[in-house]
Amino acid sequence: MATNAFALPCAGIAPEDLTRCFNMSDLTLPFWGYRKAMPMHKIVRLEGEGNYTIFHFADGTRLIVSLTLKTMQSRLSAAVFARPHKKNIVNMLYLEDLHPSRHQLSVQLANGDRIDVSRRKASNFFRQVEGFQQKVQELVN
Repeated sequence: MATNAFALPCAGIAPEDLTRCFNMSDLTLPFWGYRKAMPMHKIVRLEGEGNYTIFHFADGTRLIVSLTLKTMQSRLSAAVFARPHKKNIVNMLYLEDLHPSRHQLSVQLANGDRIDVSRRKASNFFRQVEGFQQKVQELVN
């Protein structure tokens, strides 16, 4: 695959604007003794670490929640979040580039993180990305 496969049509559009188009609600996360609503458009990626999920936000902050990645995936918008690997879920609003190599395929995110795409999940992941790109293109035009 060529690196221009990720020429995202949402470049120059604020994630907040696309959030309204994709009907993304806030995600309620458990904190010490209470719950807090977090806007989904600020989440760049989620990383699974055993029974914990690490949230990576657009401003560079991180948050650890004592819920599994599978549980968090069921709470996220499938139109915007994709799972390229068993350990990561990425927000497609922040995809920047594709890095194909002979042995491993990976994607680059806006915050500089590079996430591997597993061979088993690659075809489903790219179908999700293509669907996302088409929807964004429709919204832009």
